[in-house]
Amino acid sequence: MKAKLTIVILIFSLPLIAQNRAPAGNRIKTRWAATVTPENVWKEYPRPQFERSDWMSLNGLWKYAILKDNQGEPKKFQGNILVPFCVESSLSGVGRSFLPGDRLWYKRRFTIPAGWKGKNVILNFEAVDYSTTVYVNGLLVGSHKGGYDRFSFDITKYLSKKGSNELVVTVTDPTNTGSQPRGKQQLSQEGIWYTPVSGIWQTVWLEAVSHEAYLQEVKTTPNIDTKTVSVIPMLNKPLKPEYSVQVAISLGGKEVVAKQEVKADREAVITIENPKLWSPDQPVLYHMDLTLTNRAGEVLDRVKSYFGMRKISLGDKDGNKYLFLNNKPLFQYGPLDQGWWPDGLYTPPSDEAMKYDIEVTKEMGFNMIRKHIKVEPARWYYYCDKLGMLVWQDMPSGMVVMQEEGKERPVHVQHVSPRGRDLQVRTAHAEDYEHELRRMIDLHYNSPSIVVWVPFNEGWGQYATCRIASMVRKIDPTRLVDAVTGWALRPCGDMYDIHTYQKEVHVPPVSIDRASVIGEFGGIGYPVKGHLWNPDTGNWGYQTYHSADDLLKNYIAKFNQIVEMEKTKGLSAAVYTQTTDVEGEVNGLMTYDRKVIKIPVDTLKKIHSVLFEKKE
Repeated sequence: MKAKLTIVILIFSLPLIAQNRAPAGNRIKTRWAATVTPENVWKEYPRPQFERSDWMSLNGLWKYAILKDNQGEPKKFQGNILVPFCVESSLSGVGRSFLPGDRLWYKRRFTIPAGWKGKNVILNFEAVDYSTTVYVNGLLVGSHKGGYDRFSFDITKYLSKKGSNELVVTVTDPTNTGSQPRGKQQLSQEGIWYTPVSGIWQTVWLEAVSHEAYLQEVKTTPNIDTKTVSVIPMLNKPLKPEYSVQVAISLGGKEVVAKQEVKADREAVITIENPKLWSPDQPVLYHMDLTLTNRAGEVLDRVKSYFGMRKISLGDKDGNKYLFLNNKPLFQYGPLDQGWWPDGLYTPPSDEAMKYDIEVTKEMGFNMIRKHIKVEPARWYYYCDKLGMLVWQDMPSGMVVMQEEGKERPVHVQHVSPRGRDLQVRTAHAEDYEHELRRMIDLHYNSPSIVVWVPFNEGWGQYATCRIASMVRKIDPTRLVDAVTGWALRPCGDMYDIHTYQKEVHVPPVSIDRASVIGEFGGIGYPVKGHLWNPDTGNWGYQTYHSADDLLKNYIAKFNQIVEMEKTKGLSAAVYTQTTDVEGEVNGLMTYDRKVIKIPVDTLKKIHSVLFEKKE
């Protein structure tokens, strides 16, 4: 026992070294799971649209313990956990359930690089589910609530002057017993509800910045009609006119196409001569270098970013409202993508694995993905930007408290009546939802691939629909708003969106002021033996078949109905359920472990091509 204890101390006092570890449990896994090690786990730069050179990943093995929420820091930790995989996942090496009355403790040590001397050190968490408290060297640094957004702390004053530092993180998570946005996580998994995700589930990292001042964010808004891009570089110290930012825009990383200097926290409107437009066929990205200087001309910060020149709008086509990209009609067709993994749950096993899903979707001939009630790591959107994939981004749904038979009980409302009233929710619940909604939009505002925000899905936790849709539009007037997808439609937003899982696909009504879309259809189940989360029971699809031939035949039958609606009924977009199987759902185009593509990629691409044929 003493020998083992010595090993643990060495591991957390020095850079992490190899240890014996294995994924937890014996359920199916992706092929990437076998390649994950403490040394290589998620080492990619986590924020591609705001990149600095001085940074350090803290992913790897940490100590962990699960105690009751009212207990203090454990004297002895229970083992090692592989960050950034959640405690319930196989790849974390833990694979334990986590209850609402529990508190998850993390601990590790780190050493600041010698080259960072004289700089401030920022500690970044890309996402932790749900309520997080952070300590450095025994001192409280700060706390955060929210399961899907990045948060950061300047930890400079808490650091030791020499030697290593201790980092302790605690997390609580009510999962489906609280009011917070949590998507499809549920303590008892069944049907469309999946294994919960608790704790750190995205990259933890450090970066070094100037003590005097540094760039905290940039807001980039392209305008293809005026051939300009608006760039607002913002400091950590607002409204400091003595600081300037040089903005240099290049194409292909080489040819400088525009350059302009602007005061920090001020807007620069920069002309882009003969702009090359971003689209699924030609995902052109402009690179942008931001250089911060003070009054003396000293360079304080350098950040690399990028943007795409593109426009999403509603237009008129054949007497109907239709979705336009870059002022031209474009039918948008793609899968419902839930972003779950059998080995990492919310967290893909690797950057390569995450990119694979998008690449295969593109190769299948889709031009859009509806990201279903989950917010992905920033690198996911980077790959959509780079590969040319339109994204409809859902807001993760939450819980509401309903009154039933004189008793209050938490209910995940699935079907608010289309003709009834929106839900009445408490102020605290609305605050949780609207804070995370605002954070989602702000953090991903610069991504050219995102073209639609979707606040509500099928009436789940749906309240004040038109106020929320208006709020989203005011925060981001450059994108379309699908106020509610499926069931509980309201007279607001840019789309009339229905869900239809019947064999005969229903036609959405045509509206004079909104585009008609099918937000979900299909859901054809095909369980593939040897690749099932539940090998014996509990697998389902909206219609289930047991051969690849039957799957293909029924897929074509449903798809042909979509083609006919596009030609004759004014349909603008459709979303097929879904990219992969997820736990007990077997209606994916791929199995949950991504080892079987149920309909050949080339076959799907040929089928889908009729939607995108150039019409004279």
